[in-house]
Amino acid sequence: MKIGYPCINRSIGCSSGRTFRLASYSCERLEATLNENLRCLDAILRFNLEAEILFFRITSDLVPFGSHPICTAPWQETFAGEFSDIGRFIREHNMRVSMHPDQFVIINAKDPEIIGRSVAELRYHAAVLDAMHLDRTAKIQIHVGGVYGDREASMERFSREYSRLDESILRRLVVENDDSRYTLTDCLRIHEETDIPVLFDVFHHTVNHSGEGVAEAVARSGATWRPDDGIPMIDYSTQMPGGRKGRHAESLDPALFSQFLSQTAPTDIDIMLEIKDKEKSALVAVGIARADGRFRLP
Repeated sequence: MKIGYPCINRSIGCSSGRTFRLASYSCERLEATLNENLRCLDAILRFNLEAEILFFRITSDLVPFGSHPICTAPWQETFAGEFSDIGRFIREHNMRVSMHPDQFVIINAKDPEIIGRSVAELRYHAAVLDAMHLDRTAKIQIHVGGVYGDREASMERFSREYSRLDESILRRLVVENDDSRYTLTDCLRIHEETDIPVLFDVFHHTVNHSGEGVAEAVARSGATWRPDDGIPMIDYSTQMPGGRKGRHAESLDPALFSQFLSQTAPTDIDIMLEIKDKEKSALVAVGIARADGRFRLP
């Protein structure tokens, strides 16, 4: 078991997702920004290692405009050494990383232009992880997409478009249940058609489910992961007290997290904390997880 948090570290004073306005694009500006982003990503990973936080979601903004046609800078070649060094650090310390494109990546869209932009974005994400020479356990997670008034047709369209994706994407892509459109059961049906692993989002499941308990849901989603996909990944959060339904908590609730660990034992999982205070809650979660036999340091 590894514990992680997404994209931003609030403790170290830098961002690995610095960007700039599209109108200001130049190859020189992209390279200068990417250089700083990679430097910060390295610093985040070193902070995490020291804190025993061995799972991290890399920001999609690592390479500004990485999937946009304007991006003509040969960033993979220019920064091949930096990407390789970061990947080596991840492997040597038995860490794990993932990526999560934003909600505009919709491969079941009806509009071919949206699908085209979505595929370009997925190619960019795969290229980042490939540049680090990481194996297929470094995943890219997406949602099924829109319903468009016909759930069955939209699920079929996802399966059809999925089958057309590049191998570099297919080896990394996983699909996640969401909080309003597609339940875990829907995602499992898509898995039956495509063999795509299903990433279980605990909080989304509490808001939008088909009756499964958490332990059953973890087991069913975990069964969709092959050995070379790595340990199944889980997204974990809880409801923000007093917030609108579906809003993520600001801080980890230690009692609820301990209960979740008990519910899922002995299934081994890597847990991404979608908690707003990032590494602060991850540090608390690591402290709790140390008492769990699944949490083993390398």
